[in-house]
Amino acid sequence: MTWFAAVARLRARREAGVLVTVASVRGHAPRNAGAKLVVGETETWGSIGGGNVEAVSTDRAREMIAATAPEPELIDFALNDKVNNRHGVQCCGGTVSVLLEPLPVVRAVAIFGVGHVGLELARILARHDLDLHLIDSRADTLTPQRLSVLADAVAQVRVHHRPLLPEEVLEALPPGTHVLIMTHDHAEDAALCDAALRTSHLGSIGLIGSAAKWSRFRKRLATEGGHDDAVIDGIKCPIGLPDITGKEPATIAVGVAADLLRTFEGG
Repeated sequence: MTWFAAVARLRARREAGVLVTVASVRGHAPRNAGAKLVVGETETWGSIGGGNVEAVSTDRAREMIAATAPEPELIDFALNDKVNNRHGVQCCGGTVSVLLEPLPVVRAVAIFGVGHVGLELARILARHDLDLHLIDSRADTLTPQRLSVLADAVAQVRVHHRPLLPEEVLEALPPGTHVLIMTHDHAEDAALCDAALRTSHLGSIGLIGSAAKWSRFRKRLATEGGHDDAVIDGIKCPIGLPDITGKEPATIAVGVAADLLRTFEGG
């Protein structure tokens, strides 16, 4: 398997990894500059020459996979018999620099409701490296023609048409998915809020709407849903930046996207 196919496999599996590249070579070495190895939690693909260089790089890559916020690293190796290596002697006679680049699991975002604001928000978020899920109960909001504005998306866009019970999509979303609820129907919004609070693996949950709407929803989630206040506080409403007060769909979308990106920055 090629290294870029291995990277694509990790991304599709939503597994973290590390891309290991021979950055530079002086003298003799098992592989030339540019050779690559992809390291996952339990598998590797490709080779940077085997021996101590590859073994140490793989060990360090797996430490990086387990770390909270790994940074790229450059490791230098001297290939001679005077070096006390962890995994045996390599005496090719040269020196090698190896670059380790983390391949984090990309963030996932789910937009429930791809109406005017939802589509504008999708257009913004699609410019980022995300798994972007678009869910709507209405088929006409998800037509290829309407979604053609996302044709050049950087994000991996996944479309879910659910005429009935769109909240069933929640269970199938990847762990840590950030959920934004903005459907055309307040009853649908309410059902999604209730289901989202019962889905333990999600990231942040946001609901579009006014303070008055949220007051009604809080009461309903407590009385009909049986959720306590601490659980209900897991939903943010209103969403968006409060200083952006325009009501055009594109303006609202900018504020919501900025608020979400700030959530990303906060961890």
